[in-house]
Amino acid sequence: MKSLPPDLQAHLDEGTTTLAWCWRITRADGVSFGFTDHDRSLSFDGTDFEPESGLTASEVRSGSDLSVDAQDAQGVLTSDRITETDILDGHWDNATVEVWRVNWSAPAQRALLRRGAIGQIRRGRLAFIAEVRSLAHVLGQTVGRTFQANCDAALGDTRCGINAEAPIYTGTGTVVALRRDRAFTMEGLQAYAAGWFSYGRIQWTSGANAGRQAEVLSHVLLDGVAVLTLLEAPVRAISEGEAFTIRAGCDKSFATCRAKFANVANFRGFPHIPGQDAVLRYATKDGGHEGAVL
Repeated sequence: MKSLPPDLQAHLDEGTTTLAWCWRITRADGVSFGFTDHDRSLSFDGTDFEPESGLTASEVRSGSDLSVDAQDAQGVLTSDRITETDILDGHWDNATVEVWRVNWSAPAQRALLRRGAIGQIRRGRLAFIAEVRSLAHVLGQTVGRTFQANCDAALGDTRCGINAEAPIYTGTGTVVALRRDRAFTMEGLQAYAAGWFSYGRIQWTSGANAGRQAEVLSHVLLDGVAVLTLLEAPVRAISEGEAFTIRAGCDKSFATCRAKFANVANFRGFPHIPGQDAVLRYATKDGGHEGAVL
């Protein structure tokens, strides 16, 4: 049970209240924003809570177990601080949220009711609905290493040890022609073998997506022409002539680590872990399943 400050409790005991919801949202880039469902701006703790966003909240969905409590915050894109571009670019993803109950006639009378993070954002042409998840969602994240055959290091990090910025692993190119919304032919990568940049990352250096990154699904050669397919279509459509920087990818397998990067000493997987075929083996007399050590 949450204890309220005495002055706010006294206001609630009066019967006639002047209450409003306030949200302080801090994005991953450290920028903080304040919003309220009141019809005028409120200020406290160095934050201005503006009403122009039209932000309103649903009831809080919670349980007595360790499931993730949730609340929806719905608003229209009228605040110049909430733009459709920022939502599309993911600037609001997993932003931290503080939900306050405030006496708008005396903002000093307030209580912090919950903390959480922005979860799923559903958006339309003029409005958005953001899910505010409780801190219990952190309990669902994997902590520590996983016993698996494939490597769990990221290419180029300290555990991997590969210099991903080396010329052999980094290339530049230009879009020549579009094949689909996330596939295109390009020039500038003719010296690289097919598949060299599969599972890698691309960073746009010009055009509407400049500065943004995307994952590469495949890198193939069709009649000598290099074709890249991205895992997801970019936020903005790709255009011919756009330039990019691309880095080699790794499928996390032991074979790729040895043949492509010569980095077996830093392989962070367990390549000799028994697979399902070993688990399903049974003893027979034909010599193939005699029960010997694998």
